[in-house]
Parts: sequence; C-alpha cells; structure tokens
Amino acid sequence: MQEIPNWYGNVFAILFGLIVGSFLNVVVVRLPQGRSIVRPRSRCPNCDKEIRWWDNIPILSYLLLHGRCRECRTPISIRYPTIELLTALIFLSAKVRFGFSWTLFFRDWPFLAILIAVTFIDLEHRIIPDRLSLGGLVLGLLTSAVFPEAPPTFGWSSSLIGASIGFGTFYLIAALYQRFAGRTGLGGGDVKLLAMLGAFLGPSGVLAIILISSILGSVIGILWALVNREKDIMKSSIPYGPFLVLGGLYYYLLGDILWLQFMTPT
Repeated sequence: MQEIPNWYGNVFAILFGLIVGSFLNVVVVRLPQGRSIVRPRSRCPNCDKEIRWWDNIPILSYLLLHGRCRECRTPISIRYPTIELLTALIFLSAKVRFGFSWTLFFRDWPFLAILIAVTFIDLEHRIIPDRLSLGGLVLGLLTSAVFPEAPPTFGWSSSLIGASIGFGTFYLIAALYQRFAGRTGLGGGDVKLLAMLGAFLGPSGVLAIILISSILGSVIGILWALVNREKDIMKSSIPYGPFLVLGGLYYYLLGDILWLQFMTPT
C-alpha cells in the first residue's frame, strides 16, 4: 500500500480543526448559559435568523460576509474565526508533533479542544464549567488506560498520580490563601482544571504548568493592574484558567523535548 503523503495529513488536520473550532464556538456561547450545544441550529444573536449552512463555513463565510450577518448586517464577533483558526493550528501542531494515531483522534485532539473552550469561556465569564474540567478529567484517566503507551503519561497510574497532585496542590494553596488572606484566591474551577491537566500530562506536567502559569499570571496580572491603575495590585483579579492552559499546551507540545535536550550530556 502506497504511503499517504505527509501533506495530506496536514491538510486533514487543518480542515478537521476548522470544523471542531466551529463547534467550539457553539460550546463557548451556549454552555455557560446552560443551553443545549446540539439543538437548535445556530442563529444570529441580533435578528434571531437561522444561519444557513453556507454562511457557517469556518473562516470562509466570515470573510465572504465581511464579518457581518447576512440578514441584519450586524457585526459578527472576531472571536468566531479566531477560535476556528486557533483550533486548526493547534490540531496541526499536535499532528506534526506526534503523527497520526488513534491516540491523536480519541485522546489528544479532544483534550486540546477542551482547553480551547475552557480558555474562551473563562476569559468571558470567569467560570470553568464542570462539564469540561471534570468531563476532561474522566477522559484523561480512561484514555490513559486505553492507550498506555501514549506520552506524556505512559499509563493509567501516571495519569492518576498527575490528577491527584494537580487537585491536591491547588486545593491546598486555595485553602491556605483563603485562610490567611481572608478572601478567595484560586477558584474551584482552576483546581479541577489542573486535575484534568494532570490526568493528561502526568506529574511532571503538573509541576511545569504550575511554574509556567505562575510566572505568566504574575507578570500579566501586574501589567493589567498598572494599565488599569488599580491601587492594590494584590487585589487585582484576572481569570487564571488561560494561564494553566498555556502551561499545559507548552508542556504537551514542547516540554518533554526541551527537558530531554536539557538533560542530555553534551
């Protein structure tokens, strides 16, 4: 059987990512509202007209319509093509990094899709739905058992340990912060999200995520407070979930490579 050219797989990853990104737009809008993500079909939030399928082609329809609803000409949020393009690029990165496999389809791409949905929901609503974090936690544990050779967990036990460390570490930090500061620091959604990340990325992934997200969160949090001229920087509040996601993406795509290069004698 003739080997399929590599670029075929890259094109498939991009197209599939665009389709999944279009669905994630529905998830980001409807899930925080408690609405079904399956029915009814998408409608314009301004004129309530049902969006035809040819006006719902990822990115292309947005460009052809000049970013406006066909019926009422109301501007369409740039978030829609952004999520579609971002999903396509991340799916392509995962395919290039690890190649095609059942693990990519049933573990890695669903994991990445959850992270994208979590990021945009947390940025807009300051919440991380349990259906994503806890559902992702279960998916991570189950797929680690089904695909025991899949990096970076390499088995169910590593996945379980990673989830436990992720949950326990952030739960302890949140409890101590609330006890001594007298206010909530990390939310319950962040704790569950790190547990989910641990289930997919293992104990080493959790440690890398905590380090990276802490640095990014501190720097951006201080800059945010300064730009908004907040008097008490310590009370500045920004969603932390996206920083955890960035740390997770870093470790998933690059972390083990950089670690191996760092540990390999020259």
